[in-house]
Amino acid sequence: MSEFNKEVVDLVWGRPSNGGVSASIFRRWTQGFVFSEHEHTALEQFEGGPCAVIAPVQAFLLKNILFDRESSNWRQMPEEEQKTALCSTLSEILESACSSPSTGFCLVTWAKGQSPHTSTHTNTQSQSQTQDVPEPESSQPPQEQQPTALAAEDLGFERFHSVLHKRTVMSVADLREEVLSLYHTWRGCCGVLLFLYSVILTKGIENIRNEIQDTMEPLIDPVHGHGSQSLVNLLVTGHAVSNVWDGDRECSGMKLHGIHKQASVGFLTLMESLRYCKVGAFLKSPKFPIWILGSETHLSVFFTKEMSLVGPECPSEQARRVFQSFDPEDNGFIPESLLEDVMKALDLVSEPEYVSLVKGKLDPESLGIILLGPFLLEFFPDQDSGIPDSFPVYHYNGLKQSNHNERVEYVEGTALVLGFEDPMVRTDDTPVKRCLQTKWPYIELLWTTDRSP
Repeated sequence: MSEFNKEVVDLVWGRPSNGGVSASIFRRWTQGFVFSEHEHTALEQFEGGPCAVIAPVQAFLLKNILFDRESSNWRQMPEEEQKTALCSTLSEILESACSSPSTGFCLVTWAKGQSPHTSTHTNTQSQSQTQDVPEPESSQPPQEQQPTALAAEDLGFERFHSVLHKRTVMSVADLREEVLSLYHTWRGCCGVLLFLYSVILTKGIENIRNEIQDTMEPLIDPVHGHGSQSLVNLLVTGHAVSNVWDGDRECSGMKLHGIHKQASVGFLTLMESLRYCKVGAFLKSPKFPIWILGSETHLSVFFTKEMSLVGPECPSEQARRVFQSFDPEDNGFIPESLLEDVMKALDLVSEPEYVSLVKGKLDPESLGIILLGPFLLEFFPDQDSGIPDSFPVYHYNGLKQSNHNERVEYVEGTALVLGFEDPMVRTDDTPVKRCLQTKWPYIELLWTTDRSP
């Protein structure tokens, strides 16, 4: 992998001013994909940072377990099923990242004879050197225990990049077979990074650079160790764009790339409630009712089995999305000169005489602007969204120390989606709720636990 090394390192880690990535940040990223002992379908995260990979993988894993699996008890999974579910999820993300089937799929693994479990350390030595790792599961054969139990200090940033091997497979069937055969590699030391590098090389370094807005911004922040929005978008949509709005936008003559189609799993962020950004419908209304939630420092996952939440866009939702695409600054209005374009885009009658009539009705004071609210009321009054008033919900936070008693388990609750006129005692005001309010402004959450997730 030598010819790729510098390019991959620059793309992922940037060019840190001191010449290298700090050992502590690299160590935080050296974990594998490990299932919680207390929640068989949940992945554990040991330290801050790798949630940018673990949370998207968890979201797709839940999609596959909740909506593709026959078993009614989705929270119970024997080890063999964990293996199948994880590997098919990793394959799915690699498939979506592949820009062109003719170039095949890349898998980054250990070079022959270089995998960490050939290390001479005993389990007890390596266990004492790192707090990152759970005790190896006794059901594993002894030779498979080593990768999960290896301390990152045994490896180091330079050494890690010197023992990687890249292999290419050309068909989806071969990809799935290979990913399955590497199950213990994904679970072991550096499994998260090996998968991330596989996604990057499958996508193509040049393709990623073309999609990232600021090519100087690395995928992993070398100072704080968190993943960028481009990294999250790459895993969720297959495109490493830096923005979360729908489609591309022009800004001072520069083209800014956004999300181009409805994602399978969604993304909501606290940054929107603080008005730093606006998440578009393609991420806010995904195909499955599973959303990655972004706080200031961490990613978690909110999900439900209620498919009516993600039905096809009703006409009023489509109208809102189209109107907002003509209002890139999110002012809540457009210049009246754009009304005809909006009406055409929505297949409404757009004869000049009719448009002129509508302008007079929607802008009686001749201010030269059309407000979103009156526009929707004029053309799409009294539309029922079809969403139930209440439904069971779950929250996942993979970070051990953020869970009660450091046990990674889903927190259960009930969501109530109210209208703005419904009087009700307001519940907590937490980052989770503020994220969700960017999609459902009047949502209330009743959790079964004493403390909110």
